Amino acid sequence: MKLAIVHDYLNQYGGAEKVVEVLHKVFPDAPIYTSIYLPQNMPESFQKMNIRTSFMQKLPFLKTHFKKYLMLYPKAIESFDLGGYDVVLSSSSAFAKGAKIHPNTLHICYCYSPMRFVWNYESYVEKEGFGTVTRRILPFFISRLKKWDLRTNSSVKHFIAISRNIQDRIRLCYQRESELIYPPVNVGNFEISKEISDYFLLVSRLNAYKQIDLAIEAMNRLGLPLKIIGDGPHRKNLEQLANPNIEFLGKVPANVLAEKYRCCRALIFPGDEDFGIVPVEAQACGRPVIAYAAGGVLETTIEDVTGVFFKTQTVASLIEAINKFILIEDHFNPAQIRSNSFRFGEDIFKREIKQFTEKKYYLFQKERSS
Repeated sequence: MKLAIVHDYLNQYGGAEKVVEVLHKVFPDAPIYTSIYLPQNMPESFQKMNIRTSFMQKLPFLKTHFKKYLMLYPKAIESFDLGGYDVVLSSSSAFAKGAKIHPNTLHICYCYSPMRFVWNYESYVEKEGFGTVTRRILPFFISRLKKWDLRTNSSVKHFIAISRNIQDRIRLCYQRESELIYPPVNVGNFEISKEISDYFLLVSRLNAYKQIDLAIEAMNRLGLPLKIIGDGPHRKNLEQLANPNIEFLGKVPANVLAEKYRCCRALIFPGDEDFGIVPVEAQACGRPVIAYAAGGVLETTIEDVTGVFFKTQTVASLIEAINKFILIEDHFNPAQIRSNSFRFGEDIFKREIKQFTEKKYYLFQKERSS
């Protein structure tokens, strides 16, 4: 079975890119096709992969202006010649799903979400803070992208969703059913600590839609220590909001991240994420999660057992959840919390994605020969 992986873009390291890392372990001989690749932004492990980029790789200012090339990504993904492969496995939250597939090739899409900026346009624009001119012309391009997104569904034989939340979204946007395989979390990299410090922790890309400002304002009012790990375009704005009790650590090595998880009182998770690897990593360290009750966290976190939820995305609701956590903090069992994370282990993902791909390829061959 000759297989290729197609991924949207490799310009920043996040949850989807962690999945690509594991897909490479499952299918080590598979090349990875992607629109752009910025090795300086990616872990060293990617340098050992057979990464094949599109014509976009030669465009200027990719590091800072990659969003301005929005309408080129479909053409970039469609430009790949994938005719020589038995299976194409697209790893997609945007464009990879639109790869051109030969009739003799099986296309499986591991879908993180239908395009957020197309299907949740109003929310996306509100958080990105675009100027007046951009807001006027963007709907025209978004309309074209939505038509392209729907048209390219026909090449996907099987969708795999990363959560029940995304299964619902695929059904709503594409009128397609999907299988569920949770993303891999390397829970073996984490462990429980007996020494817990007094700080709360937030781990995230510092993007507008992540709702990090809610956590900052809540901790400003409560005066509790908060450490923020991660970087992104909104870091400067967020730093201006923060009081001295809030510390920005930026990007940190994996061993430092694990240590900060182990020793925090709890993880703050204020966003609505499609799955959310970070809460699982925190639980792998036996630490509770204080999370907004939406999206994938409802599948990874058990209320009052491995964490506490706040019901509305407001500062007041988050403060209420933090105060509730403090009242019941001693009731959380680190071993029980860590045990919950094992449901999302990397070995489970490897086994399930391999079995799914091989089974569907066998049936695809059988179907074509009959």
